[in-house]
Amino acid sequence: MLLRNAFTSAVQQLTDAHVGSPRLNAEILLMFVLNCDRAYLYAHPERELTPEEGNRYQEVVARRASGIPSQYITGHQEFWGLDFVVTPAVLIPRPETEHLIEAVLPRAKALTRPRIVDVGTGSGCIAITLAKELAEAEIYATDNSAAALEIARENAARHEQQARIKFQETDLLQCLPINYFNFVVSNPPYVGESEEDTVQMEVRKHEPRTAVFAGPSGTEVIERLIPEARAALMPGGWLMM
Repeated sequence: MLLRNAFTSAVQQLTDAHVGSPRLNAEILLMFVLNCDRAYLYAHPERELTPEEGNRYQEVVARRASGIPSQYITGHQEFWGLDFVVTPAVLIPRPETEHLIEAVLPRAKALTRPRIVDVGTGSGCIAITLAKELAEAEIYATDNSAAALEIARENAARHEQQARIKFQETDLLQCLPINYFNFVVSNPPYVGESEEDTVQMEVRKHEPRTAVFAGPSGTEVIERLIPEARAALMPGGWLMM
């Protein structure tokens, strides 16, 4: 099958399955299968896919049409211009979370050696990005999921920040120093179980439930985090979520 025809068929299949941005998803999955960039796709529409490539593309498109996020299929997601490994063990990094980085950086850069802890680190995208941007910072990252911390450590190694970040398996800020940090940063779960029907199907079915839903009302994790952050922060410190 020609690349052009395979791509057109994939767009239609994803459209029929009501997948958002079907053309973008079809491109991402084809680039993944062919290990190429977008320019290659448009420069070689007449390329004949090998039987293996064609079968693989049909397989991943079918998985996406079933609701599995493309990031879990390709195993990657970009955040702050960096490539992060993602699996169903971690929440997929969102562009909106980059606003948290933007809020932390100017305040942290005003300090000589800021001490920062990322609570519920997941893929490690927040902690690793801050480590790359703040060469003098002392950075901790916590998560109560061993599987998530494994992915975070892998991402830290990919970006050569593994020696900069102290990863710890714990619930929120338990077992961490008191009155020590300048910043507690977090992207905590904030969706209530009563709101489940309003959450995208692929999020509630495929992303880690504990990273999305906080409890019946959605504020349960934040309510626990605030007093723990108050204890962990130095005077004048920041809790940023």
